[in-house]
Amino acid sequence: MPEPVSTHYSGGGGLVDKIARDLREAGFEPDELSASEFESIDEFHFRGREATLQLLGHLRLAPKSKVLDIGSGLGGVARTLAAEAGVHVTGVDLTQEFCDVGTAISDWVNLSDKTEFIQGDATNLPFPKNHFDGALTVHVAMNIPNKAAIYTEARRVLKPGTRFGIYDILQGEGGDVLYPAPWASEPSISHLATPEEMSKHLLPAGFRIIHEMDSTLECYN
Repeated sequence: MPEPVSTHYSGGGGLVDKIARDLREAGFEPDELSASEFESIDEFHFRGREATLQLLGHLRLAPKSKVLDIGSGLGGVARTLAAEAGVHVTGVDLTQEFCDVGTAISDWVNLSDKTEFIQGDATNLPFPKNHFDGALTVHVAMNIPNKAAIYTEARRVLKPGTRFGIYDILQGEGGDVLYPAPWASEPSISHLATPEEMSKHLLPAGFRIIHEMDSTLECYN
């Protein structure tokens, strides 16, 4: 049977304790670290915190804005936004264990009042219409076949005139993907779109594309 996406990313249980134990073995107390010092653990997308800050710059968020992080993982992106922009970030992730880790790390770095993490489906978000002042998704849609649903849901929960930032892995001109890849151990959970296909999903969902950037070369330098 194909591997479920949540199984591919799950730590197999006990991930909060493992992170705390590994930090202490390295000589660090978890609750004495800052959010940025968790980068190697909780921002494991390409280009890490640098990419998150770049994306933040394009979102144009006002302090205390309500922001949605779709596919929040361990919460690194959410915490960077909360710490740097003074916003409140709600993270949604398919994997409950990641939500538990995100909550724990936010507690350690005193950002629990600015972040929350909820288990949920990116294609069926548990929020009302026009609820958020901004949203983003980082390395998520490459695992979801129904991309139209992700973007339609993102548009539904965003207030009119707000911004949606996407940082994802796309299908380029290099041919077939060789597995295992960081986002998929086998093809059944890999659903890369080309840039043209992304546009075909975003525009009907109600978005207007105002900025695009290809950071492929930066990822490998």
